[in-house]
Amino acid sequence: MVKVVGIRFKKAGKIYYFDPGDLEIDLNENAIVETARGIEFGQVVVPNTEVSEEEIVAPLKKVIRIATEEDKEHHEENVRKEKEAFDICLQKISNHNLEMKLIDVEYTFDNNKILFYFTADGRVDFRELVKDLASVFRTRIELRQIGVRDEAKMMGGLGVCGRVLCCNSFLGEFQPVSIKMAKEQGLSLNPTKISGACGRLMCCLKYEQDAYEEIISRVPNEGAIVETPEGQGVVMSISLLKELVKVKLDRDNETDLKIYKASDVKVIKNVTRDEPDEEIDLDELKQLED
Repeated sequence: MVKVVGIRFKKAGKIYYFDPGDLEIDLNENAIVETARGIEFGQVVVPNTEVSEEEIVAPLKKVIRIATEEDKEHHEENVRKEKEAFDICLQKISNHNLEMKLIDVEYTFDNNKILFYFTADGRVDFRELVKDLASVFRTRIELRQIGVRDEAKMMGGLGVCGRVLCCNSFLGEFQPVSIKMAKEQGLSLNPTKISGACGRLMCCLKYEQDAYEEIISRVPNEGAIVETPEGQGVVMSISLLKELVKVKLDRDNETDLKIYKASDVKVIKNVTRDEPDEEIDLDELKQLED
């Protein structure tokens, strides 16, 4: 086991582990640490704890110190300067006629680097822009092209549920979301109904997927031949969350529909789950998974 503290550098950002050394750091305290991109100011979201070696990325960097009042003031000053740098960069982008959308700006704590995050439809030749920005700020400049999910995470907004976007409020990392999840949860495959503010599949499709998969493993598919307490029949429809099946019984050439608990029927012959009948554009749906 390895002693660590977990630190975030942005709201709802990824948690990174650092070696606290002899420091006892409380939850929500600020700390100064060394990262791959320089000295950074972060918030402790996991106080001193022990994790297995498999959970860390070696070598583990040490916490330099618990942030002082002077450090906090310097961080607040950087935040103010980021807003100014954003406006300056917007003007420079306009001057160079570049097809790119500026999303966010970050100063490293030690001011050795400024990072500009942007989105664009394709590759952008921003070499002249970097030179222009370097002449203004007199420090290292880095431009990073990000995807639409990261754009939504940085900018925030409201989802169709009326709440603040999950990625902006608490999701530290994006989880893979697939069209298969929407199908298994019985959702409409209309792209406008299953995509989020970023234009990709909604992250919340992932939340209940494990529960759906567990239920699906216990419930026969539509079209399956099953043995019921009243004889054999064919499953006509299922209610996953209630774990109920509607069975068409075969009684001496007469038919009858009965509803049973999934646990009360025995599968004689199962079938592959049918694809939804609604007309869908598979290429358009695949783009939602990117």
